[in-house]
Amino acid sequence: MSEITTELLKKYQADYDQSTGPKILSHAIAKQGYLDSIEDNSVLRRHDFVFSDETKRGEITNQKRSGRCWMFAALNTARVDTMKELNLESFEFSQNYTLFWDKLEKANYFLESIIKTVDEDLTSRLVMHLLKDPLQDGGQWDMFSGILKKYGVVPKKVMPETYHSSNTAVLDSLLTKKVREIAKDIRNKHAEGASEDELRTFKEERLSVIYTMLTEALGQVPTRFSYSYRDKDKKHHTIKDITPQEFFAKYVGWDLDQRISLINAPTADKPYGRAYTVKYLGTVHEAEPIHYINVPIEVLKEAAINSIKAGEPVWFGCDVGQISNRQIGVMDKDLFDYEAAIGEPFNLNKAERLDYGESLLTHAMVFVGVDLDENGKPIKWKVENSWGDEPGDKGIFSMSDAWFDEFNYQIMVDKSYVPAEWLKALEQPLVELEPWDPFGALAVY
Repeated sequence: MSEITTELLKKYQADYDQSTGPKILSHAIAKQGYLDSIEDNSVLRRHDFVFSDETKRGEITNQKRSGRCWMFAALNTARVDTMKELNLESFEFSQNYTLFWDKLEKANYFLESIIKTVDEDLTSRLVMHLLKDPLQDGGQWDMFSGILKKYGVVPKKVMPETYHSSNTAVLDSLLTKKVREIAKDIRNKHAEGASEDELRTFKEERLSVIYTMLTEALGQVPTRFSYSYRDKDKKHHTIKDITPQEFFAKYVGWDLDQRISLINAPTADKPYGRAYTVKYLGTVHEAEPIHYINVPIEVLKEAAINSIKAGEPVWFGCDVGQISNRQIGVMDKDLFDYEAAIGEPFNLNKAERLDYGESLLTHAMVFVGVDLDENGKPIKWKVENSWGDEPGDKGIFSMSDAWFDEFNYQIMVDKSYVPAEWLKALEQPLVELEPWDPFGALAVY
C-alpha cells in the first residue's frame, strides 16, 4: 500500500506499547528533550581535559554572531609563530581585516562566475547554486590561503571589531541583495549583446558599491601601519611603517605553498591518493584552485600528531553538531544513548552519511594537543574553539579519537608532516568535483 492506513497506525502504537524501553524515559524526553535525557554521564569521565602532548596557544577568541570560524582557526594557528617571534604570551590577529577582503573577493569571484555562466539557463542547477548564498561567512583553508597571500594580516588593535564584523547577518543580507542585483544586470546586458569585456568593465564599476558598504560596516582597511606592544619580559617595542603583507612574511613566516589540506572521504567516488578540487568554489579569483588530497583516516591522524609533536597547531574542519555537547565541550560518539530511547542505533557509516546528506564539514577549529597511550595511539584530542571562554574548559574542547574517525573531514598541515607517498597525488591532474559535492561545504559555525 502507498498510504498510511488506520491499521498501520494501530500497529505502530502496539509496537510502541510493547517496546522494552522504560516509559519514564518518554516522560524525560517530553520534558527536557532527547539529548539531555539520554546523555551518558559515564562518557564524560573519559574527558579530563589532560593531554600528553600540547602546543603553545593564545587566549581563547570569540567569533560571536558570525560564521568566521575558518578565519579564526587559521589565524589562531598562525599566531603561535607570531607569539614566538615577538616573545608574547598571547596575540590576536584582526579577523575583521580578513573578513573585509573575503567579502570583497567573494563578490568578485561570484560575479566572475556569473559572467562565465551567462549562457546557462537561469533555472539551471549550476546558476541556482551560484545564486543561493554567494556571500556567506563560511570558507575552507585554501580560500583563506589566497587571502593571506594577497593581503597579509594585521594585529587586532590595528583593525578592531565593529558591530557588523561580530554580527554579520544583516551585512551579509544586504551584500547578497546587491550582488544578485548586479548578477541580474550582467545577464541582461549579455542578452542585449554586450561583450565579455563590457560585462567585466560593468562588474568592476559596480564592485565599488560593495567596497563602500564594507568600508561603512567594517572600517577602512589599513595599507601601512605601526604596532606597539610589550613582550612577556615587559619590554616595549614598536614595529614601524609596515604593510600587512610584510607583517605576515616577517612575523608569521609561512611558506603557504608548503601548506596542504588532507581530507578523509571514504566514498566510492573519491579514491584515496588523488587530489581534488571543487568547481566554482573560491574567494580570490586569481588564486590557485582549492585542492586537497584524500587519504585514509590513519594518515590524517599521523600528520596531525607529527605537527603537534613539533609544536605546531593544526587547523581542521569537522561536523561539530554531531554527537557533541557544546556547553561542556565534549565530542564523543558514545555521548548519547540513542538505542535506549528509540530501540535501535543510527547505522549509517561515514561514507553513507556523506552520500546521503547526513553529514559534511560545518565548523573549523584548531588541534592544540593530543593524548597518546603507551603505544603512541591517540585517545583524545585537545581542541581550541572560537566560541569564547564559556563553553568547554574555558573554551577548550575534548574530542574522542573515535569521534575524530567519524566526523573529522579535513586538516591543514605543513607538507613535511605528510608521508611522501601521499604527496605524489599533487603530481597528477586535479579531479574536479561538482559545486554541490559534500566537500564543497563551507565551515560556517
